[in-house]
Amino acid sequence: MTHTTTHRVVTLDLPMLKGKPEWWDEAVDHLSRDPLLGSTVELYSDEYLSGRGEIFQTLVRSIVGQQISVKAADTIHGRLEELCGDISMETIASCSLEDLSSCGLSQKKAQYIRGIATSKVPLLPEGFEEMSDASITEHLVQFNGVGPWTAEMMLIFSLMRPDVLSLGDLGVEKGIQGLVPGAVSKKEMYEVAESWRPYRSAACWFLWRSLDPVPVEY
Repeated sequence: MTHTTTHRVVTLDLPMLKGKPEWWDEAVDHLSRDPLLGSTVELYSDEYLSGRGEIFQTLVRSIVGQQISVKAADTIHGRLEELCGDISMETIASCSLEDLSSCGLSQKKAQYIRGIATSKVPLLPEGFEEMSDASITEHLVQFNGVGPWTAEMMLIFSLMRPDVLSLGDLGVEKGIQGLVPGAVSKKEMYEVAESWRPYRSAACWFLWRSLDPVPVEY
């Protein structure tokens, strides 16, 4: 297995993790023994969740990707990168709503992204490292455009919390139902995922990986 050292990146005074999570190898060891998920984990055990080091980029990718296909989201995000260069609060704030909409964003999504970029409320509160996943989610969903799913993507791909189960994600639902076709309700899917604790973020990643030709990134 390739080993990549996780290191911290400080952007806008927010220390974010970049690279492979320090808990990833333990997660692979735990999940590879699971009777349902084990074969999938073994198949992709040389790959891993990789943190971007910048939470605002994850936020933008998540909002762009809401309720559209992965291909469409990639196209729009690529246009945003052409417009802004490096996507950051500063570069998004310097764009007009018309600029952002010209990339293919809906008017609402353009308003969401620019509104968060220019907000005086910090994207993450002071001391967030010590906060629970639920408390951070409660803070994030205060921003227009950030619902539970977007908050979960930020927890997984930027904060790299190990035990986030995103049952609002269609890929995760589809992946669980592929393993247990009878798991239809959220309660039933939650029960299937119980044995994946305390590494349900990794389990989500492996479910996504089993469905997509390339690793999912937000």
